[in-house]
Amino acid sequence: MNILLINGPNLNLLGIREKSLYGSTTLESIEKELVKKAISENVSLECFQSNSEGEIIDCIHSSKTKINGILINAGAYTHTSIAIRDALLGVSIPYVELHLSNTSSREPFRQKSFLSDRAIGVVSGFGAYSYYLAMKGLLDYLQRGR
Repeated sequence: MNILLINGPNLNLLGIREKSLYGSTTLESIEKELVKKAISENVSLECFQSNSEGEIIDCIHSSKTKINGILINAGAYTHTSIAIRDALLGVSIPYVELHLSNTSSREPFRQKSFLSDRAIGVVSGFGAYSYYLAMKGLLDYLQRGR
């Protein structure tokens, strides 16, 4: 089974930016731990991060024939990008939306997601652990055969 983890804009600054909100764990550390957990589940996990909407869309498009499920923390694009939503719908790969912070308890503009209504699930508010919970949920979904 092949899973793709997509991280959007500014997530490369994890561990540096707004530690009180996002924690002190770096994206690299999160990815390393998630890859270890994926290996223990006999799953291949590919990690991708970009601050560019177009690069994220290209990554989604290129995953169509080789990826079984997507984990996506689209960052601010969650609340602004219909193009990323359309790319996810266009490839018809099940995906889980995830966030480090609880977006429902934040600013009003962060409470609207263009991705969540078509996601198989949404995980938010658990910091770095949100990634693990999202992967477990996606794997369970895929292993049950949808």
